[in-house]
Amino acid sequence: MINSRGAPAFSVAVAEEVLAAQAFNDLIGAAITRFDAGVAVLEVEIGDRHRQQVGLVHGGVLAYLVDNTLTFACGSVLGTDILTGGLTVTYLAAARAGVLRATAEVTAHAGRRAVATVTVDEIAPDGTVTTCAAGQGSAVAAKSGRTPAPAS
Repeated sequence: MINSRGAPAFSVAVAEEVLAAQAFNDLIGAAITRFDAGVAVLEVEIGDRHRQQVGLVHGGVLAYLVDNTLTFACGSVLGTDILTGGLTVTYLAAARAGVLRATAEVTAHAGRRAVATVTVDEIAPDGTVTTCAAGQGSAVAAKSGRTPAPAS
């Protein structure tokens, strides 16, 4: 399958390989739970390693989720050879326990650039859902249009 740029499509299997190849994600522990055209969802089960000194999830974990989830969503329309072009994160509520779910949706794309919005929700152990962060950003595809295979 070919994407809108004429590059090989970014499949669920490739997305999982790309995430597995990210050594930093080994520290965070995110998993792809949805990957469709223009949409990506990453989830992290909150643990002690995600908390700062007062027991709340560190803002860097939320920023990581905004960054990586928007890049996966943009990659679904641009291909795998992309970089984050910029992002903003607005923190809305503290996260404490349960699962963090980041959902990104591409809102526009043209040429080598795509733009996405992201929400990061905490699903507490009792099932309560709280939006902890919102973000937006862009990703840009490499000029070559190549889509390299993930490192094995």
